[in-house]
Amino acid sequence: MRILLALGGNAMTSPDGKARPEDQIAAAEKAMEAVAALVAEGIDVIVTHGNGPQVGNLLVKNEIAAGVVPLVPLDWCGAQTQGTIGNILVNALDRALALRGIERPAAALVTRTRVDADDPAFAKPSKPIGRYLPEPEARRMIEHGETWEDRGERGWRRVVASPEPLEVLDAPAVVALVDAGFVVVANGGGGIPTVRRDDGSLAGVEAVIDKDLGAALLARDIEVDMLVIATDVAHAVLGFGTPEAEDVGEVTLTQMREHAAAGHFAGGSMGPKVDAVCRFVEHSGRPGVITDLGTIVAAANRTAGTIVVPDRKEA
Repeated sequence: MRILLALGGNAMTSPDGKARPEDQIAAAEKAMEAVAALVAEGIDVIVTHGNGPQVGNLLVKNEIAAGVVPLVPLDWCGAQTQGTIGNILVNALDRALALRGIERPAAALVTRTRVDADDPAFAKPSKPIGRYLPEPEARRMIEHGETWEDRGERGWRRVVASPEPLEVLDAPAVVALVDAGFVVVANGGGGIPTVRRDDGSLAGVEAVIDKDLGAALLARDIEVDMLVIATDVAHAVLGFGTPEAEDVGEVTLTQMREHAAAGHFAGGSMGPKVDAVCRFVEHSGRPGVITDLGTIVAAANRTAGTIVVPDRKEA
């Protein structure tokens, strides 16, 4: 059995959101204990991860050093954070496996995801990233070619394109590594946004890819048996925050999409995860799960979490 486990960006920070190196290492060690538990069950695991806090840190460095060194473009930020987080994760996984007496190699792969250069998202950047700045500082970044918007009392915030991911270009390398026995960390942050030029060459672009949609695409492209999106709750919830709140257990694809259409899942948190799982189930005909790290093994056995399954065929 092969599972793609998608870790949120906040799984790589402390509970209070701090992203100091020691915070990230501690968070990685906790997450990789769950991965080691899956490996101990005889499951092939591919790990992908968010990188929002880490890219945010790089953007702050851009802002501070804008008058001294060239700005680091977003595709470079993605590549740098993939490398850094991948290194932290494989070190933590090596340790977790060794503590269980398991000999299994791990590798991190810097991964590119193809997007369409003509995606409408490039014409109207709308994805907010990074911190808020006062107008004078934002104007300075605009002079360097960035797009910033006035967000009222909180200040100005950068907005970038978030195009639809189309293809994980390095998926064959992921498969080769898994076939060779590696636990692989890949496609962090949804992948490095890359376009194919008219001459067939490839180039990174100033954009970010939704990490959950990137995970669903990688899961489809490498044909895993299950996509598991790990978050900070054990289930998706209907009527979240109300007296009628209800955990979602096992549901069909159609049922889950009906819940989403009814507005049960917030756009900035659970909504993208539900969308990603539904996309994977639709394209693969295999189950997708949303749960927390503490119930990963049970989720793999379909006894915990929100489990979305293909629609049942009529006899």
